[in-house]
Amino acid sequence: MNTWLDWAAHGFWPLTLWQLVLFTLGVTHITMLSVTIFLHRHQAHRALDLHPVAAHFFRFWLWLTTGQVTKEWASIHRKHHAKCEQPEDPHSPLIYGIKTVLLQGYELYRKEAQNPETLTRYGHGTPNDWLERQVYSRYSFAGIVLMLLLDLALFGVLGLTVWAVQMAWTPVMAAGIINGGAHYWGYRNFESADASTNISPWGVLIAGEELHNNHHTYPTSAKLSVKPYEFDIGWVYISLLQRLGLAQVKKTPPRLAFGAVRPTADEQTLEALIQNRYELMASYARGMRVAFNEEVVALKIRCADAAAIKAGRSWLHRDVEKVPAVLATKLATVRAASPVLDKMVLMREELRQLWLNRSHTREQLAADLQAWCVRAEASGIAALQEFSMQLRAVRA
Repeated sequence: MNTWLDWAAHGFWPLTLWQLVLFTLGVTHITMLSVTIFLHRHQAHRALDLHPVAAHFFRFWLWLTTGQVTKEWASIHRKHHAKCEQPEDPHSPLIYGIKTVLLQGYELYRKEAQNPETLTRYGHGTPNDWLERQVYSRYSFAGIVLMLLLDLALFGVLGLTVWAVQMAWTPVMAAGIINGGAHYWGYRNFESADASTNISPWGVLIAGEELHNNHHTYPTSAKLSVKPYEFDIGWVYISLLQRLGLAQVKKTPPRLAFGAVRPTADEQTLEALIQNRYELMASYARGMRVAFNEEVVALKIRCADAAAIKAGRSWLHRDVEKVPAVLATKLATVRAASPVLDKMVLMREELRQLWLNRSHTREQLAADLQAWCVRAEASGIAALQEFSMQLRAVRA
């Protein structure tokens, strides 16, 4: 009797409460690493190759701790990128509402997993070996049951709590916070075509997935951090796996390269602009913020609406289709009060059209870019002049 009571109280591996908390955080961290490295960066986006030993460890661990079927996860995530923020997006807060995605993200995932068209169209290249067919996919529930038995054996009754946290971790962190919060609040480094945001510059708790705007900008990159102040712990582990010969990185975010300033913007400049448009437009946005700060005093004199000035600081550098309709009048007020900012907004849109325009030839677009640089450097606006010089120096 005492033996059973001892087991119920402590299991076969008696730990203090803090040790048990650390253990739980450790195993959930491994689960998040398995999601981000194997399911996300390796399977869904092919940003890196994994050695079969590493790949199978991640598959086995995900089977134990999530019951996740690789084909389902990869298919749904690929569809999310293909149909992002559209009605077909499996889990967009812009479509379903932030509350629904945060609280019912796993249910949205399970619903999409039952769609055979999604699996057929987006599930190519995922594991289809004997273990996948006969064990991991066929008995996806068996892994989490085995995990429950292991937790109970190790920790007794408290093992049930450990198991519950393990089971809830991915639905809350990935299906809820990343699929919901990372398309709703946070900061943006880049003006990607969707509403993705970076929740935090330090991607630790969710293994780097916090840097979601970076990921949507460069979806095939194995590294999610791009700024010096950002940290992607998933990349740390990938780098370690690569050193051990267990991974091979295929792609990382592009880095701006500069040479001598060309006398005129030409087709090579156009190619460099298109290839590096996200980084370059982020640089343009920084220039706009500098110009805005220089115009603040004049704005306060010409435009008494403090709310309009605040809106201008946050939204003038954004793509016009991203600006909430309720702010359109306020931004128009700011632009009317500042010819400098109005000019920068107009020229920003003209520059953006160079890679959106599908009707002009390459030669026409290069000529348009050259004309844009001439007007920028003759504008008398320091931010425009500096950006034009930077543009003529960038290399593809």
